[in-house]
Amino acid sequence: MSGAFLVISGPSGSGKSSLIKEMIKRVDNIYFSISTTTRPKREGEKEGVDYYFVSKEEFEKDIKEGMFLEYANVHGNYYGTSMRQINNALKEGKLVVFDIDVQGHRSIREKMGDITTSVFVTTPTLQELKTRLQNRGTDSAEVIEKRISNALEEIKEAIYFDFILINDKFESALNRLCSVAEAAKLKRSKKEIKKFVENWSRAQ
Repeated sequence: MSGAFLVISGPSGSGKSSLIKEMIKRVDNIYFSISTTTRPKREGEKEGVDYYFVSKEEFEKDIKEGMFLEYANVHGNYYGTSMRQINNALKEGKLVVFDIDVQGHRSIREKMGDITTSVFVTTPTLQELKTRLQNRGTDSAEVIEKRISNALEEIKEAIYFDFILINDKFESALNRLCSVAEAAKLKRSKKEIKKFVENWSRAQ
């Protein structure tokens, strides 16, 4: 049987990226989906590690050819999930992990819902999210307010996810996420299950 999808979303400051990074070390047979973007590479970022960086023309060509599982235009730059690497990972039976926004989750759910498990990661409260963003010391007050505004919209989408993961204590949240990942590996499309049942019934 082929692989499955695990979509992980959540507001900036929820600890989502840190949880995913540690989960990948603990759970085997995972392929972490790297997004493609048209935005300029930032200092310290690496091609094929942080993103696949392409021109706007290349991205739009792939859109026309239907090569994106999901994509969005954010502040004038495209971000998307290319099917090229994902198809190979599915054939190898891997759990494909996505770190994407709620809009991306919606797109994947519409197209590949029967092999998708989703987790919305958040802090216990909005105030806790504000505190974490302020303590990071990497963003201006204006950027933090923008992130808070985005979080208030993102949290409305939480009802469409399979699981809500409250990242209160990192280690316990990590253990819960790893448990979900192991369970997500078992998810199969109706087509695959039907084929399995047919083969199972014939084997006598």
